[in-house]
Amino acid sequence: MPDPSPYDALLLVSFGGPEKPEDVVPFLRNVTRGKDIPDERLEEVGEHYYGFGGRSPINDQNRALLEALRADLAGAGVDLPVYWGNRNWDPYLQDALAEMRADGITRAAVLVTSAYSSYSGCRQYRENLADAMLGLTEDRADGEGPRLDKLRHYYNHPGFVEPAVDATLAALAELPDEARHGGHLVFVTHSIPESMSAASGPAAEPRSAYVAQHREVAAEVVERVREETGHRYPHELVYCSRSGPPQVPWLEPDVNDHLKALHRRGVPGAVLVPIGFVSDHMEVIYDLDTEAMQTAAELGLPCTRAATAGVDPRFVAMVRELLLERAAAERGEEPVRRVSSGQPSWDVCSPGCCANPRGPRPALCGSD
Repeated sequence: MPDPSPYDALLLVSFGGPEKPEDVVPFLRNVTRGKDIPDERLEEVGEHYYGFGGRSPINDQNRALLEALRADLAGAGVDLPVYWGNRNWDPYLQDALAEMRADGITRAAVLVTSAYSSYSGCRQYRENLADAMLGLTEDRADGEGPRLDKLRHYYNHPGFVEPAVDATLAALAELPDEARHGGHLVFVTHSIPESMSAASGPAAEPRSAYVAQHREVAAEVVERVREETGHRYPHELVYCSRSGPPQVPWLEPDVNDHLKALHRRGVPGAVLVPIGFVSDHMEVIYDLDTEAMQTAAELGLPCTRAATAGVDPRFVAMVRELLLERAAAERGEEPVRRVSSGQPSWDVCSPGCCANPRGPRPALCGSD
């Protein structure tokens, strides 16, 4: 029987999103807290959400993932409750921790729905956990919340990579026959400021882990596709969802600019592979399925989009594997740490890892 000890719970941590039109501006206030952005500008940004009925798909996707995780754990004989808390919308992290404490949870493994190293994708969540824990203890002075251990980055775990390979093959098959062989694979992730990218990863190692990790995954998917098709597809890593003042450099090229460049070069087709995302949330259904596909249509460039991992059984099973792997390590054992390429990520973030660009703040799940 699998042994999850010392853990008595799993906590799913995600970004959150509005569930109805009146949620949109309050949600965006949470996302941009401390940046003094007027509501008029938030209303403009909110048009992305209003176009989908004011509802982000991310919460429904997390509900589906929760259900799948609970079923997978139960089916494998792992008797652990699974909780869920968000950074920016209900259910909030502090509420999830309060529920866990009320249920008597003492130590929980944490899965974040971000596979890569960066401030916004890792350390900021660790800061959110610290804030939620502080709020919990201030709210109730009769005890602390559960101890939390964040599971390692999983960008190169087979449970994340293999669904991306199969999704890429399926999307290639959807291209017109005349566009397929000469098409390009366009790997897409969320753009971040260049300074944030440069500070991503452990301080003691070469930085820019965010870009390096994405490139590692892209290269692995390209190689697996070659093994299946006998053809090595040209590929590039590009970015979407840039925001912030125009004078601040962000990672480029933008996916729309890249599609235009492919068209100018006479490339006959493209497959968008959203390796930066674990599910089809707003950055996928708007930035890719809406904007990028519109760009491709205007260019007359055949273009398809690969699916994200979502609730693929391999991705769901990966979470259980990471949980049991970390549990074994915490018991002093030496578990097998599966990866599709490179080296497995670290369990505990080192001091200065994915540094906060605005200066140090308390964070959980690290050694600083």
